[in-house]
Amino acid sequence: MSATERTRCPWCLKDDIYKHYHDTVWGVPEHDDKALFAKLVLDGAQAGLSWYTILVRTESYRKAFDDWDAKKIAVYGPKDVERLLNDPGIIRNKAKVASAIRNAQAYLRIMEGGKGSFDHFLWKHVDHKPIVNRWTDMRQVPASSSVSDGLSKDLKKAGFSFVGSTIVYAFMQAVGMVDDHLVDCWRRQGGKPR
Repeated sequence: MSATERTRCPWCLKDDIYKHYHDTVWGVPEHDDKALFAKLVLDGAQAGLSWYTILVRTESYRKAFDDWDAKKIAVYGPKDVERLLNDPGIIRNKAKVASAIRNAQAYLRIMEGGKGSFDHFLWKHVDHKPIVNRWTDMRQVPASSSVSDGLSKDLKKAGFSFVGSTIVYAFMQAVGMVDDHLVDCWRRQGGKPR
């Protein structure tokens, strides 16, 4: 069966960019600390906007935020903020830019605090294995869960912002902590539901 004939989750059928994201990123377990940090910042930037708005700007974000180097982002000063707020390649929202800086600082505290990796900090919330749901219709997919509630609280306690439970649930879907591909979608991870 060719990629064009594959059954996919209906949310991605609008556009080839969505299809590519669905087929290559969404629901694929991610364990790279830097990639997880970048994804969390991008999910926060998406708040109140369509995910497409961020998808088409992902490369611009990577360039604007020094290839997601948290050590550089954590010390951004007023000139960096001004540069970002004038960058047409990203969402020019002062609160979201400030959040990225705070989140880099929080990320570094976790990484340097002897508590293990960011990967461990996040994935312990799902016992280090994806939650595999068995939805048959997109209307069944929740916007948040008790797990995203708990992870959201832990992220806030660690100093992160733009990490409400709905944003965190979308993040968990994106990095494969939750597999919400419909049961007939070719990208399902399989396994037992939890």
